[in-house]
Amino acid sequence: MKSNEKSNLLLALQQGIVTVTFKKIDTEEIRVMPCTINPTVLQDNGVAMTLNMNADSDHFVAWALDKNAWRSFRLDTVISWEKE
Repeated sequence: MKSNEKSNLLLALQQGIVTVTFKKIDTEEIRVMPCTINPTVLQDNGVAMTLNMNADSDHFVAWALDKNAWRSFRLDTVISWEKE
C-alpha cells in the first residue's frame, strides 16, 4: 500500500467507521472487518482507550465492531477499504 493510501486509510479510521477487507496471515482467509479508531465511536461502544498511530507503520490496530475487540492487520494484506 502506498504512503498516501495509508494516510487516507488512517484518516478514515480516525473520522469514523471503515470496512477493511484483508487476507489473514495465519489462515489466508479473507476477512471483512468494520472497524474504527474514532474516539466518539469507541466511547459509544464502551471503549475508553484511544490509540495514536502513524501512517508510516506496516500495520494498523483498530477496534473491530463485529468482534468488540482490538484487532490488527498488516497493510500489505489489505485488499480494499471503504468508509461507511
